[in-house]
Amino acid sequence: MFLDYFGLREQPFGVTPDPRYLYLGPAHREALASLYYGIEANRGFLSLIARPGMGKTTLLFHLLAKFDRTARTAFLFQTQCSSREFMRFLLAEVGIETDSQDFVRMHEEFNRCLVQEARAGKRFIVVIDEAQNLDATVLETVRLLSDFETPQAKLLQIVLVGQPGLADRLASPSLVQLRQRITSVSGLNPLPPDEVGRFIDHRLHVAGYRNSGRLFAPEAQELIAQVSEGIPRQINNYCFHSLSLACAMKKKMVDVAMVREVTHDLDITRFVSNVGVGGNRHLGGNGESNPYQPVEELAGAARDYARSTISTEGAAQDYLSPAEAIEHMRDVARLLHNWRSGRNSA
Repeated sequence: MFLDYFGLREQPFGVTPDPRYLYLGPAHREALASLYYGIEANRGFLSLIARPGMGKTTLLFHLLAKFDRTARTAFLFQTQCSSREFMRFLLAEVGIETDSQDFVRMHEEFNRCLVQEARAGKRFIVVIDEAQNLDATVLETVRLLSDFETPQAKLLQIVLVGQPGLADRLASPSLVQLRQRITSVSGLNPLPPDEVGRFIDHRLHVAGYRNSGRLFAPEAQELIAQVSEGIPRQINNYCFHSLSLACAMKKKMVDVAMVREVTHDLDITRFVSNVGVGGNRHLGGNGESNPYQPVEELAGAARDYARSTISTEGAAQDYLSPAEAIEHMRDVARLLHNWRSGRNSA
């Protein structure tokens, strides 16, 4: 582990949604404010919609921490369920264990819990994560929960959280009653390139990094911003592996070459079978259509070719990197495809 090597107290680029590490860029700050004031104003239904890896869960934990002393909260992750299972999950989350299959009785138990919290002067907040997976019947059950109210206020605040598919679900004509009850819709955008460096520095600071020198060269941060597309989960992944590589190489700073190597190592397409060139197919010698061979099978031939080419040019390096070899192989495959196509047409 590289913590001692870089003078870190804890892992800065972990995968758990720790609210201490939440970086409030403009989009995250706006979404947090919208959710916070929506709950404060007892608006009932709220929603948060964003692509995977944008930090939704981390933001929600940060939000609920703000109501830690003034609200009872429930955070539901089990969204592939029936309406009865959903109610059992909800009751279990608030500490009410029940084996009842009676839907009406479960509603009554939950209502008693809401009234008890209201008399104690507390809000009740239910966050439903991955809500795009909820069946239409379960979404209708969620809508009916909003009927728990007094003449003065809602007894329950519900936050529906999910990926863009949630917006597609809510736009369905069959869910118009639920959609009309949603009073706030927030979203999260990828971090712009100039924010990625601040995101990285923030997480390093929270993890205890106090040295004067930078851990990531500016060029390395720029490449991370590019390959991660500004998605926080992806940024964390590239940073973690880059620091691991720097530690293994006994370097005190991550440079752009290290990030390039990590980018190549994390490229899952290297292991995909039957990778074609541009999704095309070529004609074999017998005129039959066959898929391209995987690019890795030709990497060795490309590397041998590169050695002979580079040596005649007097270069100091006598081989290509795996990424360069594969890219050269793709060029060779394109030429081969064009040549065979021309020969068969002749």
